[in-house]
Amino acid sequence: MNYMKRLSKTFIFFLLSIFLTFSSFAQEADSESPGEDFDSLLDLEDESKDRDSIKESLQKNFTILIAEQPLNLNIHTSSYSSEAQILDSLYEGLFSYNPKTLEPEAAIAETYKISRNKKRWTFTLRDNLTFSDGEKITAYTVRSSWLALLRTPNAPYASLLDCIKGAAQYRQGNAAESDVAITARNDKTLVVTLVSPTAHLAKLLCHHAFAVCKTDESGSESQAFSGAFKIKSFGEKEVILEKNEKYWDAKNVHIPQITIKQSNDIKENSWSYNDGSADWISGMMDTNALINKTSLRISAVFGTEFLFFSCKNKPWDDPDFRNALLTAVPWDLLRKNALVKATTLIYPIAGYHGVNGITEYSPEDALEMMQDARKKLGIPQDEKLSITFGISSLSERQKSQAEILKNAWESLGVEVKIQTTPEDRYVDSIPGWNADIFSYSWIGDFADPIAFLELFRANSTLNPSKWQDAKFEELISAANETTDNGEHYKLLAQAEQLLLDSGEVLPITHSISLHAVNLNQVGGWYVNALDIHPFKYLYFKEVKKESAPNVI
Repeated sequence: MNYMKRLSKTFIFFLLSIFLTFSSFAQEADSESPGEDFDSLLDLEDESKDRDSIKESLQKNFTILIAEQPLNLNIHTSSYSSEAQILDSLYEGLFSYNPKTLEPEAAIAETYKISRNKKRWTFTLRDNLTFSDGEKITAYTVRSSWLALLRTPNAPYASLLDCIKGAAQYRQGNAAESDVAITARNDKTLVVTLVSPTAHLAKLLCHHAFAVCKTDESGSESQAFSGAFKIKSFGEKEVILEKNEKYWDAKNVHIPQITIKQSNDIKENSWSYNDGSADWISGMMDTNALINKTSLRISAVFGTEFLFFSCKNKPWDDPDFRNALLTAVPWDLLRKNALVKATTLIYPIAGYHGVNGITEYSPEDALEMMQDARKKLGIPQDEKLSITFGISSLSERQKSQAEILKNAWESLGVEVKIQTTPEDRYVDSIPGWNADIFSYSWIGDFADPIAFLELFRANSTLNPSKWQDAKFEELISAANETTDNGEHYKLLAQAEQLLLDSGEVLPITHSISLHAVNLNQVGGWYVNALDIHPFKYLYFKEVKKESAPNVI
């Protein structure tokens, strides 16, 4: 996925607390523990033989327990990971994720070709594609879906289509539909012309924001689905999906119904799993109450929790002031409860290296840096400066972070003030909130550093800080244009280094995931770097009972 999945704060902090109390088990389960290379997190066991012998008589309702939170199932405006798991099953685009490797797989696009200059992609759609209501899906439908995304106010992923000629201008209201280089030649052929070569386009198009949907004249999505499942019912704390029989690959979808229940009662969730009422728990469980501990799946994912500066107010829009503050931060204390401590924004995936993280702690240097920064802007040395930390009203973790920063920055003549908002409004409040520091958690939508650096690109719809830098933009553009993967990573590493050196972000911890699912009974579920588990591939296995040993 350009699967930048934004995790709910409750879920992130709950997982961290689970790891702190459950670290001994994590150490025993080496194959499931966070490691240096995401390849080590993949369950590479070949299930092809199992899939060939799937018994349809075993397939039944599949129950998943997730954390409580309002669900937004609009593919153009949704941004939370729990929503993405559902949306991936309701809607499908040109590509979808391989459940093991996360590499793009042909979905409604049967084939595609790329021109010699790498700027023109031509997609050929499958035959007889329809929505769940029977209406035909064509290349014109794909074009309409993408244009609807570009027109949607505050659509978080819309700017990722800026690689297409005319898309950015249309999104910003400066061009017409006809200026966007997305062309349907006929029902089966879609042609996209890019501003410059974009090697990661196929990975990006796995994301649910670029899936095919039906929209009415007002832009509202209809209840017709292009994916493996459709909505049967949608209640306050329960969503029931049923198999979409009109899906192009329906014969390979084996689960007839999926029930998704929301519950924060960790003990009750664990007992539901123990008695077979639930088949998969995502995060919200009491691990000590689980009978089958081998069902636990613990892993690092391609994500990071960090703090960032808003660039709205002076003097915190100045990198010298920000770096003075960062040099005064006791990083060991701020990262004390992090299982996978983060010194960089981006988890160091294979082949991506050369970024110097943020670790320097020197109150003496910080004071001198602050004095120099004040002198540069003509701010008296004895003038008290204030900085506002916007936090969730329910987050004890953020309150603790604010207290650490308050104590660290007091000697610099900086007073930390706290403002709060309800937890369920926290992320959505950031763009209009006149605070100076915020907390963020992000998982990349595909395993490429650009999935994180897009958060700080000047014209990105994903940029919460409004930070921008001309050199950063040049590096991102150059990285997107090269077709050499090594050079691509090298340029993006330089861009990340520039971002870190500007003092814009305070990396704290790389993300982790916790699930309970018995892989002896459930097939099609794999640990992976993005914590994506497409429902399409799930099925119940035949559990072979071992015969009792002879007793003499």
